[in-house]
Amino acid sequence: MSAPRPLLLEDGNFTPRERTPWGGTQLALDYKPWLLQGGGEAPVIGESWEISVEPDFPSRVEGGEALADVIARDAVGWLGDAGAARGGASLLLKVLDADSPLSVQIHPRDDWSGLEPGQSGKPECWYILAARPGAHLLLGLAPGVDEARLRRALRSGEDVAALLGRVEVEPGDFFVIDAGLVHAVGAGITLIEPQRVRPGRRGVTLRFWDHGRRYDARGKLDPAGEPRALQVEEALAVTDWAADRGQAGLMHTRHRAGAVATLGAPRLDALMPPARARGSTALDASRVSGTGELELAGAHRGVLTGLFVAQGEVSISHEAGELRVPAGRSAVWPASLVEPRLALHGAHALLASVRE
Repeated sequence: MSAPRPLLLEDGNFTPRERTPWGGTQLALDYKPWLLQGGGEAPVIGESWEISVEPDFPSRVEGGEALADVIARDAVGWLGDAGAARGGASLLLKVLDADSPLSVQIHPRDDWSGLEPGQSGKPECWYILAARPGAHLLLGLAPGVDEARLRRALRSGEDVAALLGRVEVEPGDFFVIDAGLVHAVGAGITLIEPQRVRPGRRGVTLRFWDHGRRYDARGKLDPAGEPRALQVEEALAVTDWAADRGQAGLMHTRHRAGAVATLGAPRLDALMPPARARGSTALDASRVSGTGELELAGAHRGVLTGLFVAQGEVSISHEAGELRVPAGRSAVWPASLVEPRLALHGAHALLASVRE
């Protein structure tokens, strides 16, 4: 068996509009120009599942083979001994475009008793690619908000957003979203979302509130339509009521990497909040940018690593040559790639890998 090598993933692994009714047109306009060939309006897309072995929207490598099947043929080569022992890949990487705000939601821990067979918790991170002026996230509970107060708001139809932390964002901001943290992506934000989902399972999202919206069967707003399903009791049950709030919470949640310089010297910036000396418990993420060559060390060596290129081009060197990854595309490289080297060409890209 030949050693595994970096692989380019097929494009176009998009969720249907009824699943992500909040989606916009920025993914097509900014990252997927092939969708605009032939003229016409840009399609509405909420999520592009760039790197996935999840059963619902699995990725395929160039040529059509499922990524999960490629990895299964040489699990140790792709995942390392520890990853192979866990039973498969657990990295999920998406690109999201929120033209309108997402529902207020939460993810459970892996040991939550409410998980059904085949389900997983879903810790995640967000890297902000673009944000309209004033765009914001809802992160965590506001100081003084307890379970009784949140229950009253949910029961009465009150605006739940007023009970949460509001954080304005800029491109280059990075956030760690732990299990148990109430959160929502606001309108006008495009982001990259690395997630960790246990091998062969589906990550669970529980919704508290959806702004009182109703939708038709195609996912368009319709006052005569149906609301999205909510899981209020389950969401309340997994909420971390003791989590830090306000500025203390942001110290554990946010890192501001700042604007990117695609024409400067090559850079590798680890993306973790300052209060997390050991990073996220589930994921590692880094930003690469500029022009020139980089040799990777630390977090993205010896593990399956995913790459999404937002601007420019990134070439990944390997024993048999190199893999060129253009803007708007994703690639993966195996744990067995001993000395990953990247050649950046006016690049802006995110790397992600799973820690556990």
